[in-house]
Amino acid sequence: MLDHFLTQVVNTKKLKGKAKGMVVTQSIESAIRYFMAIRTILADKQAPFKVLIAFSGKKTVDGIEYTEAGMNGFAETDTAEKLDSDEYRLLVVANKYLTGFDQPKLAVTYVDKKLQGLLAVQALSRLNRAANGLGKKTEDLFILDFFNTVDDIKAAFDPFYTATSLSEATDVNVLHELKAQLDDVGVYEWAEVDDFVAKYFSGVDAQQLSPIIDVAAERFTTELELEDNDKADFKIKAKQFVKIYGQMASILPFEVVNWEKLFWFLKFLIPKLIVRDPQGDVLDELLESVDLSTYGLERTKLGHTIGLDDAETEVDPQNPNPRGAHGSDAEQDPLDLIINSFNERHFQGWSATPEEQRVKFVSILKYVQQQPNYQTHVVDNADVQNRELALQKMINDAVNQQRKSELELYKLYSQDPAFKQAMQDTIRRMLSV
Repeated sequence: MLDHFLTQVVNTKKLKGKAKGMVVTQSIESAIRYFMAIRTILADKQAPFKVLIAFSGKKTVDGIEYTEAGMNGFAETDTAEKLDSDEYRLLVVANKYLTGFDQPKLAVTYVDKKLQGLLAVQALSRLNRAANGLGKKTEDLFILDFFNTVDDIKAAFDPFYTATSLSEATDVNVLHELKAQLDDVGVYEWAEVDDFVAKYFSGVDAQQLSPIIDVAAERFTTELELEDNDKADFKIKAKQFVKIYGQMASILPFEVVNWEKLFWFLKFLIPKLIVRDPQGDVLDELLESVDLSTYGLERTKLGHTIGLDDAETEVDPQNPNPRGAHGSDAEQDPLDLIINSFNERHFQGWSATPEEQRVKFVSILKYVQQQPNYQTHVVDNADVQNRELALQKMINDAVNQQRKSELELYKLYSQDPAFKQAMQDTIRRMLSV
């Protein structure tokens, strides 16, 4: 556990060097023994942080009585506050703090305890808290479970979430293919990647980093004279590389330095890669051709309970093959695919036709795109957290603006958190941001 935490969390400066971990043990006695062993190892390694323990009451181990306050060296009521400081990075628990504990900097959980039902969901969901200002992402989270099987965790989460499993393992070799294809386009030169990464990790001012990214972005936009389809192809492959590497980096038993360098370079380059939407004109024509004044509202259900789909789903891995904008023979409208996917899960029994549903989504989409600050606050914004907040506000405004004509949609969006999140995710996919 400490080998992983020190090398993959501390040394890599997860969450800007503030990421924390929790060790979940079988009993208070186990927690005490874990705490003492971890404290000894950290001291031997001269680690720049300490470990805390949390448990209720008193516990006698090997003839010695222990309390949380006595082991930590301060009042039990101060444990949560102390953990938030930079001085402490690990917390050992048995039952206490497994539920109802909110620590946004928590990114890693090490499990040596049987977890079942709601306790499993609540304990593992401690990692889901957003960390404002720390750029917390999915790929920053990690769970190392020594006790429970995949089937155990699946059984615990099934009543609360739709179950999804991979049809096959992810092949990391696709990263070699993607990198080669991205290199061949000529948008960046490797000397620029090296220069950017060296400056980025040395903590230079952003004004020294932006010109490096801008040079590559200018090549992409004008100098290489790429066709719109080629631009889309490059951006899709760049996003795929970043997503796959970000997910695999936490568990790869080896390091490919060039992958790591390209990962960081592309994360900053992608927001500046502007690709014209070929469907833009089609969407404008669609909106102009529909007379929304002819639609009426009819309430068909009130206080209706929505049942979650608990059927198992099998999907392909993120990367069975490198993706791009070329090579598709079937003429499928991505917008229809996205909307259909949303409808299947959230609009079962809804009386609106697929065409009417499409109009509703397109109307919100166009409202967002027409906002004066959409380009600067969303499309060109390299700050992931601020970009997300700006987009959420625009979607909220769009739904609120249409509440009189789309009352049913407005009520679902404002009263059902799951529906609201799914709606935002769908619009985000439609916008490709």
